[in-house]
Amino acid sequence: MAAPDVIEVQVCHALPDTAFLRTVRLPAGSTVRQAVEQSGVLDEYPDIDLAVNLVGIYGKKKTLDTVLRQHDRVEVYRPLQADPKEARRRRAGNKDAKS
Repeated sequence: MAAPDVIEVQVCHALPDTAFLRTVRLPAGSTVRQAVEQSGVLDEYPDIDLAVNLVGIYGKKKTLDTVLRQHDRVEVYRPLQADPKEARRRRAGNKDAKS
């Protein structure tokens, strides 16, 4: 079976109060960057900076030059609000104070 000339992928970006999800059609061999740019997410959310925001496919971090496959879901991640290690320390400290 021959590889398709055109692939369909989804691009998503989740925020606390809303989410962006759009399916785009791209030539086979397209990259994560091309999908993000074509999806329009950068126009709807101008605070996204691809030099800062991480991207991934199905929850696994990827680079912008990763070549996409049919039906991939490209995710544009938000920056962390808190350091996960520090948040765990605070929660552990609160548990000790309650005991």
